[in-house]
Amino acid sequence: MKFSTTPSPHVLPVTSVPVIMRHVLYALMPATAAYVWYFGLGLCINMLIACMAALISEAIMLRTRNRPIKSSLMDGSAIVTAVLIAFSIPPLAPWWLPALGAASAIILAKHLYGGIGANIFNPAMVGYAILLLSFPVEMTHWIPPQVAELGFPKIDLWNTVIYSLTGMLPSNLNIDAITQATPLDMIKGGLKNSLSINDLRAGPLFGQLGSYGWEWVSSFTAFGGLYLLYKGIIRWHIPASLLTSITVFSAIFYLYDSSQNLSPIFHLLSGATVIGAFFIATDPVSAAATNQGRLIYGASIGALTYAIRTWGGYPDGLAFAVLLMNAMVPLLDRFTRPRIYGRN
Repeated sequence: MKFSTTPSPHVLPVTSVPVIMRHVLYALMPATAAYVWYFGLGLCINMLIACMAALISEAIMLRTRNRPIKSSLMDGSAIVTAVLIAFSIPPLAPWWLPALGAASAIILAKHLYGGIGANIFNPAMVGYAILLLSFPVEMTHWIPPQVAELGFPKIDLWNTVIYSLTGMLPSNLNIDAITQATPLDMIKGGLKNSLSINDLRAGPLFGQLGSYGWEWVSSFTAFGGLYLLYKGIIRWHIPASLLTSITVFSAIFYLYDSSQNLSPIFHLLSGATVIGAFFIATDPVSAAATNQGRLIYGASIGALTYAIRTWGGYPDGLAFAVLLMNAMVPLLDRFTRPRIYGRN
């Protein structure tokens, strides 16, 4: 009797790179909706440009390396990198900013190290760091929340597209009149000018818990992060240790002097804390591989983020904290590797 057997593998994996990337994109949808509600459709434009640049760069590098193009383009990894870069830059930005950030991430941080699964550093954070270091002025042009209650000038979709493609605004507006620093940057600058936290938070850009608009974007991002935990895409160790670390350090200094230090809840709901905890630091390739290593990795990112925000030259610092700890991952994995059974 002849039995026909299909080639191996006979047990198919329950997850794959395309499945994981799709779930990550699903998880970012609530944050995208909140972002667009408060800051306009510039995020969508940046996403579109960044995705196009990422896919073109991916195809060029795959062709250069003689790798299969179609399957790699369809796995979604380049799209996720592009979307995270779009979240990291101002919604009102010239087209070349998201394009350059995405191309740098794919070419320099991903393929020069060997492609997906071989990169040492988080590609999205490499692209963001390049933009922040090279174009600090353009990276500080953040528009305030586009809601009627605040009374700031609104930029509609058409003018956003025109500015992205040509750098031109309506004749009655200029970039300095409709953009400003982020709330974290405003607080850092205000503290250097001897103002107190209470004085700074009296402005319209600050909500009950964090900065107006961003507190809701961070909250919806957290919902997406919980979805990833529920689906088993990420593990709890990095988000929990990162959020706990930044909470503990900020609480210590806030209790010491609340007039010069932000509250823990403000640190959690402002800047890139939540998206960094659930979507950036948890990158399975560049993060620690052991459970103990993940706890140390996440806690160190939280501590470094707080240190850079408080004493460093940048208002946020999570990207630099992630990249610094990416470099420490081989050491963490080596010294936190579980003992092999039967060996002392």
